Amino acid sequence: MAGDWKKLSVPHSPWKRTGVLPVAVVAILCTASYFLGIWQHTSDYTTSSTLLSLSCQPSTSSSSSSSSSSLSTLDFAAHHAADDIDITASGRKEFPACDPKYSEYTPCEDRDRSLKFNRERLIYRERHCPEKNELLKCLIPAPPGYRNPFPWPASRGTAWFANVPHKELTVEKAVQNWIRVDGDKFRFPGGGTMFPHGADAYIDDIAKLIPLNDGTIRTAIDTGCGVASFGAYLLSRNVITMSFAPRDSHEAQVQFALERGVPAMIGVLASKRLPYPSRSFDMAHCSRCLIPWHLYDGLFLKEIDRILRPGGYWVLSGPPINWKKHWKGWERTMEDLNAEQNAIEAVARSLCWKKIKEKGDIAIWQKPANHLRCKNGDAAALFCPSSSNADAAWYTAMDSCITPLPDAPSLQSTASGDLKQWPERLHAVPPRIITGAIKGVTVESFAADSELWKKRVGYYKTIINQLGSKGRYRNLLDMNARLGGFAAALIDDPVWVMNVVPTAAEDTLGVVYERGLIGTYQDWCEAMSTYPRTYDLLHADAIFTLYQDRCEMEDILLEMDRILRPEGSVIIRDDVDLLVKIKSITDGMRWDSQIVDHEDGPLQREKLLLVVKTYWTSSPDNSGDA
Repeated sequence: MAGDWKKLSVPHSPWKRTGVLPVAVVAILCTASYFLGIWQHTSDYTTSSTLLSLSCQPSTSSSSSSSSSSLSTLDFAAHHAADDIDITASGRKEFPACDPKYSEYTPCEDRDRSLKFNRERLIYRERHCPEKNELLKCLIPAPPGYRNPFPWPASRGTAWFANVPHKELTVEKAVQNWIRVDGDKFRFPGGGTMFPHGADAYIDDIAKLIPLNDGTIRTAIDTGCGVASFGAYLLSRNVITMSFAPRDSHEAQVQFALERGVPAMIGVLASKRLPYPSRSFDMAHCSRCLIPWHLYDGLFLKEIDRILRPGGYWVLSGPPINWKKHWKGWERTMEDLNAEQNAIEAVARSLCWKKIKEKGDIAIWQKPANHLRCKNGDAAALFCPSSSNADAAWYTAMDSCITPLPDAPSLQSTASGDLKQWPERLHAVPPRIITGAIKGVTVESFAADSELWKKRVGYYKTIINQLGSKGRYRNLLDMNARLGGFAAALIDDPVWVMNVVPTAAEDTLGVVYERGLIGTYQDWCEAMSTYPRTYDLLHADAIFTLYQDRCEMEDILLEMDRILRPEGSVIIRDDVDLLVKIKSITDGMRWDSQIVDHEDGPLQREKLLLVVKTYWTSSPDNSGDA
């Protein structure tokens, strides 16, 4: 029977008949090896905050250590190379320090290059970027003795002299109380040409004429901003101001503003549109900004009209306002000043603006809520064709016609829809999304995007201690802002965010402004209109995916290094393969960096590269290191 059992049982054994048992054993071993590999891989992609905790402490001296020897360094260098390829011992390209003369280099507003262009209408002060073969392939040095700025709000009134070593304004504007030198510091008393009693008192005077304190006015633009005291003091009233001024004989006005922790850009009204979409700002302001509003058929006021939202305000102080009192001090004739004011009034009427009030040195006009009345009769010929893109603003010529507002259903309606008062505006669905003006964005996807960025920013704060530490960061830049979710998630922190919508991406900057945030257009194949060492933290979400076929990766990274402060931080989100390439470049840029996992875990291809720019400055002996 035993033999019969063997004869019967062996043929019926499924394991021996099919050979499944060896296969199952191999499968189990492979699975175990796979999960062991994942565990080891995850241990390398750490989510600890060690990197940024060690490297981001504020400097209080002219030297600082950025080493982090306790880190488990990830090695992404190639370990096999052809014999005829010359590589460094570490397998990376080292970027040298630029000559110290470039410490304040602004590539697209370089003064030497600008002199080659037309001086009429200040065209030479517009953006004129270097050609590809002119790009610097070196790291812009900080000046000797550079120190991290004072934390906000102390920075509003104080800055280190070593960071912006220019005394010109302290002499030229001494009687106007703009700025003064106090030992190793600059002091900003809050004065200005047209606010002898200080910016706060001046703003109080404006607030008596228009609703400046109830959330109706949230976004403002200050043309010819000086050192941006107007914008600095508006922040305490929950009004965020885009301050801009050209790079001119008053050295470093915009640089002083940014050093104070106040939003600002280099810019000028000349021949090109300002880099903002239509209907962006609730208020525009000019305090003795010396812009010839009445010339060129009112071209510059037409540009202000384009970027003012329906019902927005234009505030003008200084010449020619109140000329009967000031004409002698301005060293101009009464006839000249009277003619200028009459010309400005005429342009404002052609725009259908209503003059709200002229009181003392301040005059205020209001843009209509819609253009239903304005387009009647002969006025219709003054408007731009409805087919023109009112939001196009990157190297786009100004229009001599009036930018039409979207159609409104009635005289009482606001063209493009009403905006909520601040702070409700931040989370309300923007009118551009409600009307379907933003391709692919719905009410539901807007809400989902807001929740996503709350989650992501919460994760950032767990891996970057300083991001959750009040006062460590002030000036932030989101290089691919989309709907402004990153900035919105940080709204309760003492920071401001410059929301950049790349020209290579879908145009969503109008949504950013409708949320009560600020930003600009930018082509990241070119330099930004700002000084070196502008930002404390850069956020780059999928920028390198967006630009991988448009320009060199290292050129974007060198521009990021230029505008980042010593000991500033960078968060780069992208596909892991791109991040490996990026890290191979940044390892030669005096950056400490580490790849960490996505907030949803290690199985996501998208990863984060966290960076700290190490502290170094040019030396007095021009060696390029300190």
